[in-house]
Amino acid sequence: MRIYGNRQIKTLAGEQTRPTLAKVREAIFNIWQGQVQGCVWLDLCAGSGSMGAEALCRGAMKAVGIEKNPRGCRIINENWQKVTKEHQSFQVLKGDVLKRMEALGGDRFDLIYFDPPYAAKFYDAVLEKVIALDLLNPDGEMAVEYDPKLWQPIELEGLKKIKDKHYGKSAIAFYCRTNL
Repeated sequence: MRIYGNRQIKTLAGEQTRPTLAKVREAIFNIWQGQVQGCVWLDLCAGSGSMGAEALCRGAMKAVGIEKNPRGCRIINENWQKVTKEHQSFQVLKGDVLKRMEALGGDRFDLIYFDPPYAAKFYDAVLEKVIALDLLNPDGEMAVEYDPKLWQPIELEGLKKIKDKHYGKSAIAFYCRTNL
């Protein structure tokens, strides 16, 4: 797989993870183009870390990823180490996304990307936890990749859907914080 700057990164073999399609990745970074430089990025269900690697290549100051698959965590570490510059940092947390999010309490992120397995039953729970742990900066945004046949975006107190984009079988719901 190639990311910004024509950089080659590794992906997991097999079908345990579903890398974000290049056209979806490009669309997200076009939408967020003015927000990535200098941001603090959170990648939930990070897979091979392609989205976080792209964010680092585009100037994010820090990327944090949570991934359950141990092999995925190793690949994310390799990929992010390959693209991280001297002034940037990254952290990869291995484990269940809902449990590992607890370790982020007190941290805030400018951009959050959440791309679980489409059939996952924890979309709503993760959105609720983002609000409960106060993970999204007041002027930050969150993008949730999903299959419209399997989940529909929700609104919660503290989190408002601001746009919904469709790319073939994939869709992205964008959220911002509301006044609490």
